[in-house]
Amino acid sequence: MTHKSEIIKLIIEGIQERKGKKIAVVDLSHIEGSAANTFIICQGSSPTQVDAIADSVREYVQEHCGAKPYNYDGYQNSQWIVIDYGDVFVHIFLPDVREHYNLEELWSDAPITEIPDLD
Repeated sequence: MTHKSEIIKLIIEGIQERKGKKIAVVDLSHIEGSAANTFIICQGSSPTQVDAIADSVREYVQEHCGAKPYNYDGYQNSQWIVIDYGDVFVHIFLPDVREHYNLEELWSDAPITEIPDLD
């Protein structure tokens, strides 16, 4: 099985591959009752880009370490797609939907690492 840190790195690269922005890695490992140990949150500028980022993450992770997500949801309207890798959940939002749900604020007591945009 692949190490969690490797999956996180591959997810981030998969997001960047499709120009996903404002990537945040939220460490929930010390939070009781959280659904996963890590949330990776990012955004795309349109439903088409949100779709493309989600596809890129799934293809990139599978291609580089063979891991497939346990589940994913949100492709119906592509405003918020979540991909479940067990310990790691990937959340890909449209900017206004991300702001509305504000997951970073919800888990504000968790350490958050901001990944700088590539461009």
